[in-house]
Amino acid sequence: MRGIVVAAQPEAAEAGAEVLRQGGNAVDAAIACAFSQGVVDPQMCGVGGFGAMQICLPKRGVHTVLEFFARAPLSATPDMWESKFVGQSRDGFVFLLDDQSNDIGYGSVGTPGNVAGYTEALTRFGTMNLREVVAPAIRQSRRGVMVRPYVHYYWALDHGGDGQVNVEDKLRFSETGRQVYFRPDGRLKRPGDVLHNPEMTRTLERIAEGGAEAFYRGDIAREIAADMAARGGGVTMEDLAAYRVREKAPCWGSYRGLRVASNPPPAGGGSLIELLHIMAQFDLGALEHGSAEHLRILAEAMKWMTIDKDAHMGDPDFVDVPLERLLSTEHAAALAARIQSGEKADVPRAEEPKDPPDTTVVCVVDAEGNAVSLTHTLGIPSGVITPGLGFMYNGCMSGFDPRPGRAASIAPGKSRGSAMAPTMLFEGDAPRMVIGAPGGTYIVPALAQSISNVVDFGMSMAEAVAAPRIVALSNTIDVSNRVPHGVTDALESQGYPIARSYQSFAFGAPHGLAWRDGEWSGGADPQRDGMVMRA
Repeated sequence: MRGIVVAAQPEAAEAGAEVLRQGGNAVDAAIACAFSQGVVDPQMCGVGGFGAMQICLPKRGVHTVLEFFARAPLSATPDMWESKFVGQSRDGFVFLLDDQSNDIGYGSVGTPGNVAGYTEALTRFGTMNLREVVAPAIRQSRRGVMVRPYVHYYWALDHGGDGQVNVEDKLRFSETGRQVYFRPDGRLKRPGDVLHNPEMTRTLERIAEGGAEAFYRGDIAREIAADMAARGGGVTMEDLAAYRVREKAPCWGSYRGLRVASNPPPAGGGSLIELLHIMAQFDLGALEHGSAEHLRILAEAMKWMTIDKDAHMGDPDFVDVPLERLLSTEHAAALAARIQSGEKADVPRAEEPKDPPDTTVVCVVDAEGNAVSLTHTLGIPSGVITPGLGFMYNGCMSGFDPRPGRAASIAPGKSRGSAMAPTMLFEGDAPRMVIGAPGGTYIVPALAQSISNVVDFGMSMAEAVAAPRIVALSNTIDVSNRVPHGVTDALESQGYPIARSYQSFAFGAPHGLAWRDGEWSGGADPQRDGMVMRA
């Protein structure tokens, strides 16, 4: 076997497996997947988006994190939208302006990072050239993309008057969008229909030939900048030319003797490790999986993690993050003692956030033991597609607080925070689990439960990511619709408010690979349309 891939789209998994069969390593395969995902799931991610990845190449002594988050334009100012601010969406995911200019259109776009991230990872840690790695995505784009169920589900989301712009309206925003995503009679395409986007195909061909140089300093950059300038966007040639990938060391923790590596703040890995450390204080494997006591412990651990995240887990370039204390065994033990005593953590919130669904993941392990976990996104789609380029840009500016003087306030060149947590678990120096998830604030709880399902309950990765989940990011415990009513009745009798999701597979969408009985196997959360593929 040359390796194994799990991705949230079958076409992307196929692209990664194809590259592994051609002799590529895990990095080559992950980047092939990433380009493919932008073609077959173009509102989840793409060359106009941003992301983060963890890379481990044991035989080369490489273990690193690459961050390529979107950046506010260099012309941005903290008070540029202060007079337009009207509040936050009910899900807390975006800040609302009276003219919605940070949610749809050119003002919502930040400087994209994905092309820089993909190409830097490939150049430094891959074995194939860019042309070879982009080839599967180009072929898929030429062939046309069938609309899958999850793609259409996302397009059809109705924000119900919460102040956000519906995705369908964003798909209609540009001339390219109207041509690609709608039928001739003006109705949105449906599952089984095929998307044809020759402009995206051509852009991928240009990137394959010219690399990041073409996108950030060459002809593509000039087309981006000219379109932005003509229509009030903030991204300029200066923004594009100044873009750089950030490299960081992973942050570390442990769970049941396995070493855990994840992305440091402002990403979500620190919160994930803190949550695992609290859970490790309890013998979860001795409990019945999904029982009231199991879910009570998980919920309280999530609530204490959330209290610490809200108070401390900011961008270390702007705030002091006491990571060593938050990840210490002493801190986890003190919180576990409070849970053990029956104390209920108090996390007051006016509204419980929904599950932001606009992100995707890929995990790869190759025959040499190299491993990659990659999470990437548009944040939210902006609706903007530059004529002739075919791809939709991120809408990252909606995640900045229009009020000056706050942790999330706008600043020139600033990255918005992210809950992304591409994660690996190690036995000694050998990777034993590679996992990631989309889902905004639900990423950390989804990953923690999936890891525990494998380690504490002996599940396969496929079983672990499909098992019913909960989240408790407020005083309410949100449960999947497959959690038995008898269990939630027992929790309600202990005084816990319960909110039952209509979704059977709810709260993030973990995808992962795990080493068991001398081989790797994987699992794709059934919430999405993805799959595991061996090469």
